[in-house]
Amino acid sequence: MKGWEVKTLGDVCKVIAGQSPEGKHYNGSGEGLPFYQGKKDFGDKFIEAPRVWTSDVTKEAEAGDILMSVRAPVGPINFSTTKICIGRGLASIRVLKAIDREFLFYMLLSKQGEISGNEGAVFASINKSQIEAIKVAVPNMREQRRIVAILDEAFAGLEVLRANAEKNLQNARDLFDSYLNSASLFEGKEVATRQLATLCDRDRIITYGVIKLGEAVSGGVPCLRTSNVRWLDIETEGMKHIAVALSNEYRRTILRGGEVLVNVRGTLGGVAVVKPEMVGWNVSREIAVVPIDINKIDSFYLAYWIGRKASQSWLTGVLKGAAYTGINIEDLRELPVVFPSLQAQRGIVKHLDRLLIDCRLLEALYSQKLAAIAELKQSILQKAFSGQLTSAETVAA
Repeated sequence: MKGWEVKTLGDVCKVIAGQSPEGKHYNGSGEGLPFYQGKKDFGDKFIEAPRVWTSDVTKEAEAGDILMSVRAPVGPINFSTTKICIGRGLASIRVLKAIDREFLFYMLLSKQGEISGNEGAVFASINKSQIEAIKVAVPNMREQRRIVAILDEAFAGLEVLRANAEKNLQNARDLFDSYLNSASLFEGKEVATRQLATLCDRDRIITYGVIKLGEAVSGGVPCLRTSNVRWLDIETEGMKHIAVALSNEYRRTILRGGEVLVNVRGTLGGVAVVKPEMVGWNVSREIAVVPIDINKIDSFYLAYWIGRKASQSWLTGVLKGAAYTGINIEDLRELPVVFPSLQAQRGIVKHLDRLLIDCRLLEALYSQKLAAIAELKQSILQKAFSGQLTSAETVAA
């Protein structure tokens, strides 16, 4: 851009690589300096309130320093609001001369894709030298502040849109949740309560799947993990395939279609019905297969029942283990299930299915809006740092 001088970040800033103190120096009582380690401590623009302090201060960041996450994920930035100690997951970028810190913050936001490409072989990471080598195009200070003013106004407006979309997205989820957990679902229906195990196919039992999946096998048997089993849905992205012989060793959990899957280890809360196209697949040990008796209970009704807050609370109450918590199969078999007649169950499922479809359409709509807002932010930033941002009207257009 005409009149913009290209420099490196090291020319205009001091970069401080974080260093973590020994764990024995950490405390929660406010002794020493607040300690920040990485992206998990980031807010929207400023770091969140400290949760950990350290009495041994290794590397310091000052109030107003830009903090960059240097290990996966690489590149996200935040402002420090006070003097802090930074761990090895962060680097501090301190403006020295010729550049406005807000201008630099926006510029680094515009370079997130470029920065995140600096990834190491073992850890996704960026080091001090690589940060110092990042190129920045710098106009005069007056132009920097003009651009910052336009971006502040534009981003404030986009933040309002984002907050509204987030609120509407949550409202859509809460609306379905209220229907699912409403006692009115059973009004006018005769209901019974049985333990889950009594509603299963008498020739099969509730059990978990393959203990050790081994290496992925091209063309092998698809094997569902907890990352695939979501709340009332099964996602096949990231599917792992295992050896046919290994799957056959766990023939008891080879899927026949219509079973209800429940996450019992790792990411809890997942529950969904096995789809017809998944016949012949298997599951990992973190998932329990519930082979229902179709003459007693509808698969989708049971999935909805287990997905209700009351059932999830019951399952949370029987969690076992300290380092690796989970639900024992024996406990899962005792889960209380309230159910009306099959005809009534199918009526409930039909009603909830319609509501769930409407909810997911709304979720998709508001998720698209959030994605569009994020894309618009990047588009505005690209204009700003390619010399195309002339006014707030340009942003709005």
